[in-house]
Amino acid sequence: MKGLIQYLYQLKLNKAILWCYLIWYLVVVYFYFDPSPKIWINAIGISAVIGTALVLSVSSGENGKTDFWQTFRLYLMPFCVSSFSALIKGQGFIVVLFPKIQETLVAILGCVLFLLTVWAIKRIKHRAVW
Repeated sequence: MKGLIQYLYQLKLNKAILWCYLIWYLVVVYFYFDPSPKIWINAIGISAVIGTALVLSVSSGENGKTDFWQTFRLYLMPFCVSSFSALIKGQGFIVVLFPKIQETLVAILGCVLFLLTVWAIKRIKHRAVW
C-alpha cells in the first residue's frame, strides 16, 4: 500500500490522464462486454502488430533497454482501442460518449474519484513534508 501511495504522490498529469483513459475503457467493458473470442483475438493481434511498431518507433536501438511500463502501455493502447471500437460498434456512441447519460456519468465519476484521490494524497504528503 505504501508503494501505491508513493506512486500516486509522484504521478504526473500526463500519466493521470492515461489512468482516466483506462478507467473510461473499463467502464465501457463493464457495460458492453462481449465474450466473442473474435473481438479479443483481433484486439490481441492488432496489439502485437501496432505495439511492436510503437516500441520500435520509440527505441533508440543503441542499448536496447526499454522501460517495462512504457512497453506495456505501447501494447495495451492498441488492444484497448481495437476492442473499444468493436464493443461500441452499433451501440449508439457519439465518439466516446455513451448512449446513456447514466453510463457516461459512471465513467466521469470514476475519473473524478481517481483524480481526487491523487490530489488528496499529494496534498496530505506535501503538508507532511512541511
